[in-house]
Amino acid sequence: MGDVVAGGFTETFHRSADGLRLYARDYRPADAGPGRLPVVCLPGLTRNARDFHELALLLSRHAALPRRVIALDYRGRGRSDRDDNKANYNPAVECGDVIAACAALGIARAIFIGTSRGGLILHLMAAIKPDLLAGLIFNDIGPVIEPAGLMAIRDYLNRGRKPQSWSEAVDMLKENHGAAFPALAPADWEGMARAIYRDEAGMPVADYDSAIAEQLKSIDFGNPLPDLWPQFEKLGSVPLLVIRGENSDLLSQQTAAEMKRRHPGMMQITAKGQGHAPLLHLADIPEAIHAFVSRLD
Repeated sequence: MGDVVAGGFTETFHRSADGLRLYARDYRPADAGPGRLPVVCLPGLTRNARDFHELALLLSRHAALPRRVIALDYRGRGRSDRDDNKANYNPAVECGDVIAACAALGIARAIFIGTSRGGLILHLMAAIKPDLLAGLIFNDIGPVIEPAGLMAIRDYLNRGRKPQSWSEAVDMLKENHGAAFPALAPADWEGMARAIYRDEAGMPVADYDSAIAEQLKSIDFGNPLPDLWPQFEKLGSVPLLVIRGENSDLLSQQTAAEMKRRHPGMMQITAKGQGHAPLLHLADIPEAIHAFVSRLD
């Protein structure tokens, strides 16, 4: 376990089954009710626990119903160890890491928020460890990934351009994502940059193993991408909220509608003025998340 830092969370480290040192942030309010379910946050492909900081503060410091929130760094991201075996950067291994993290942190049951890659991991967890899942929030992800959206991620992650200053990092994000995210204010772009990049001697450096982006180059987009409908079917009894970016190119409206048809109890909200993947602390999204998780205690 770690020390409490000024940001309102405890830094913790635990071991994966194969011995990697993995990192988590634990936002643990003293007045969280003993029966209140914790929220575990799983980031996107190359992202890390910092993506959830603002939302975690809102949930853990809620005036009426504060609750524990944990945000994870997968292997190869953020403050977690890089893996020498690059083939281990896959959702199945990462699902095992999430299960190990829950065991290390004393979590037997939780509400999970999965952004993009995090949501794919949760599809697998439904088959591997369903008893952990008290409720799920999918942030702009479902059982079908749109090829155009994945190709866009592949391309911008592998462009090779590196920002030479924090202001350039912000400018690059606006160039890549500005059209899909008109709802973002200047402070939001700055926050996104600080979440994606780590600071090394005043310079922004991408905070993930470059091998993760390299893997996307091997995808054959000439063939249909595999889907996860069989895994999604196992979620029929699990309360589910889906957040879709209004301008998302990864989760289509058609897929969201089919998810609703197969899971009639599914709730859905649209992140106005956002693409893939929405920032969860903006507009009315935190209130919707709080309302959803409060129903499950």
